[in-house]
Formats: sequence, structure tokens, C-alpha cells
Amino acid sequence: MKIALMDSGIGLLAATAAVRRLRPDADLVLSLDPDGMPWGPRTPEDLTRRAVAVAEAAAAHAPEALIVGCNTATVHALPALRARLEPGLPVIGTVPAIKPAAAGGGPVAIWATPATTGSPYQRGLIEDFADGVRVTEVPCWGLAEAVEHADEAAVAAAVSAAAELTPDDVTTVVLGCTHYELVAEHIRAAVQRPGAAPPALHGSAEAVAAQALRRIGVEAAPGAPARGTVTVLLSGREGELPVAALAYAEGRLLRPAASPAH
Repeated sequence: MKIALMDSGIGLLAATAAVRRLRPDADLVLSLDPDGMPWGPRTPEDLTRRAVAVAEAAAAHAPEALIVGCNTATVHALPALRARLEPGLPVIGTVPAIKPAAAGGGPVAIWATPATTGSPYQRGLIEDFADGVRVTEVPCWGLAEAVEHADEAAVAAAVSAAAELTPDDVTTVVLGCTHYELVAEHIRAAVQRPGAAPPALHGSAEAVAAQALRRIGVEAAPGAPARGTVTVLLSGREGELPVAALAYAEGRLLRPAASPAH
């Protein structure tokens, strides 16, 4: 079994680790775009062009499914990716977990990139899935970039700034960018209020990994032999995970099986 994941950078690590936990025997293809990152500031047309190129590089390795491990790319490029690759290669997008977060009753905060915060896309998800729960959209200036470079001081500053914009009574936080899942506990600690229960955090990685297995018709097997390999593509060239990936548990989980560069 071979599953591919794509993103501009290491935001795909959360979903990759989730796939690895569900199927330690699956071979993984990670397709990143260091030549074109970050994708967020690009126009939708330019982002879609970069995303299609990264996806086609992954598809050349004949995976059985492709996970778009990036919220921004899912918003802008998913239709083009599906038109190009399906039905031969199932493409699974990443959508903020607003529906399960709202099921807890709220109030809810959605931490997302400034480009996504307030966007028609996110507002539409809130309208469709928040079910009357009060939702606050929180722009997280610089957080994805800080996580990408494993810059601890910048992560702390960005998390603190976003926490200041988060209402004190919030009980649930939606992690609306895949990068944020890599620093989830930093976010939980920043939003924690004295005397209140720890806030619930909702990422997308586990659901996306499970959906990928469903799309290819296989069951989770967390006890399977840990023999899955990892192939890393950097703007189409085979290489190694960025050094910053090893700053996170999700990146270190992949290190023992990582393939050498060719």
C-alpha cells in the first residue's frame, strides 16, 4: 500500500503521522514545494498551478491515494486536482473540523491564517456546520511560517498574539491550518484560562487519514509491522525531510524509515 501527501511545506506532517499510526506498513510519498513556498500569499491561479505540479510529482510514484495536507490548497486547488487525477487516484482534501467542534456546544474559536480568516470559504463552513454555536475567527499572523522554520520564539509570539484575540469563554479551538497541529499543546496552554477546563482542540489529521483508508477500501491496522518506507519529493526532486521537521514528534516518527536521497 502506498499513500501520498502534499503541501508546500511541513504542514503535511500531522496527517502523515496519522497515516503512519493507522498503517505502519504503508509506504508514504511526501511531496513538498520548497521552490514555491509559501503558498498562502499566491494568487489562486498560481497556487493551483504549483499544487498540480506537486501532485503530479507524487502521482508519478503510483500511490493509491493522495492527501492534500494543506487547508489553503484544498480551498483553491482541490477541484483542479480532482479533475486532473480522479478517478484513477483518489484525492482527499483537508477541511477545518468546524462540525465536530460545534457539536460540543461552544463557544468556538477558529485559528486560521489571515488569508483564510473571514474568507467566503470559511464563512460558508461556519454557516453550514456551526449549528448556531458562537464562533470567533482568529487570524494567526506569522504562525504557520514560524512553525515551518521551527522558530520557537516566533511560534511563542504568534501563539500569544492569537490567544489575545481569543475570547476568554472559548471552550473549543479549531486548528484551521495543518501547521498548527504541530504546536497544538502550545496553543492549548495559551488559551487555557485559570480555573477553567482545558480547551478542546480539533484538528483534521486523524479524520483525513481515516478518509484516505476508506477511499482505497482498507482497514486501519495500527499493529501492522512498521516496515513502511518514506519517499520525500522537493519540488519534484527526490530528497530528504527538511531539518525543521525533526523539531516535531510527527517528523521524528518518520525518521527511522526515511529513504535516502537519490
